[in-house]
Amino acid sequence: MPSYRDLFRTPEFTPLFLLTSSQVAAQTVGSLALGTLVFTSTRSPLLAALAMFGPALAQVLGAATLLRAADRLPPRAALTALALLFAAGTALQAVRGLPEWALFGLLLVLGMAGALGGGVRYGLLSELLPGDKYPLGRAALNVANGVLQVCGFAVGGVLMAVLTPRQALLLGAALHLTGAIAALLGLRPRAPRAAPGHGSVPTAQLLGDRARRTVYLALWVPNGLIVGCESLFLPYAPRQAGLLLSAAAAGMLLGDAVVGRFLTPRLRARLGVPLNLLLAAPYLLFVLHPPVALALPAAAVASVGYAAALPLQEQLLARTPATGHGQALGLHSAGMGTAQGLSAALAGAVAERVGPGLTIALLAAGSLAVTAVLAPGLADRLHRPPPTPTGQPHADQPPTPRSTAPTGHPDQPANRPVSGPR
Repeated sequence: MPSYRDLFRTPEFTPLFLLTSSQVAAQTVGSLALGTLVFTSTRSPLLAALAMFGPALAQVLGAATLLRAADRLPPRAALTALALLFAAGTALQAVRGLPEWALFGLLLVLGMAGALGGGVRYGLLSELLPGDKYPLGRAALNVANGVLQVCGFAVGGVLMAVLTPRQALLLGAALHLTGAIAALLGLRPRAPRAAPGHGSVPTAQLLGDRARRTVYLALWVPNGLIVGCESLFLPYAPRQAGLLLSAAAAGMLLGDAVVGRFLTPRLRARLGVPLNLLLAAPYLLFVLHPPVALALPAAAVASVGYAAALPLQEQLLARTPATGHGQALGLHSAGMGTAQGLSAALAGAVAERVGPGLTIALLAAGSLAVTAVLAPGLADRLHRPPPTPTGQPHADQPPTPRSTAPTGHPDQPANRPVSGPR
């Protein structure tokens, strides 16, 4: 079974890890700075929230318009260019006197580019870490992203007391530039996975296949509804919201670390549905408005269930041709970000009427209901092992293409954000 140490011995994983981490840090610090800047100038909570989380919602447009390019672009050049675009866009947001329409236009462009970037990045990850190594690599990125988000918001709060929002945005631009350098110097040139006009899978076709559509829904909806629960921690316990968010982050990190590192592929597959149920069940307790002392362990235990995404992503890759891995994973990332943003908006609207505690319980019940509806199809797909290179694929699966490993790296194909999304 591969270890985390083995990951960083894999050629090119370290620069990809650095690129991803620098982008998460930049987006965390930058979103807090931009939200502060917009709220200071407009006094509008809605515009401030859109400034912070708008790019996640814009990813759905990127998925619809740009995602097919994820497998048709050379990864190193695409990732370097996108990091430079993020650096330039973040620096432009710091320009004094920039009209609000221009600022939100930049957010739209950067959000759409983020969908493409997620497809290129995670498609490359699936090639650098084939087979059992992929969930471990994705778990490592999830753990790092979770730590960076928690620390980034904490450090960002300190930076807001030391730097102006515009200076913090320039710091975010510098972090994006660091990621561009890591991609340019650390990744080797590779041909696109799919030739122009050939090999890639139309985005509509990814969702048209029943097996993949079931997996996508299981990745997006239960997860998104629980992020909606977390978005209500502040109104639920204004003084302890940071503790609740930290407990949830700790549970997520524990789940990813254990499921990605210590479980066999077969056991991971069998735990896909139970982990999705665990993700929601503890939040039913909030219907009783528990004290924070009980809410903290409930949030921590529930967030272990975020690790359900690891076996589900394995099945998504097993049912998608290698030439479409970037699109498939990019669609997963963009759809999850969109589901989380919409769920947070839904949570806020419902909580205005019935209060945060009951809303959290209702969202959890909805998450459980969706998982229960999807469970029969997921059980069949999760328990069925992927086709072997020498065996015949299952009837509902596309044939698995042959790897094109370069000489010298027999276990590495030649040629998968979180985020922030969880």
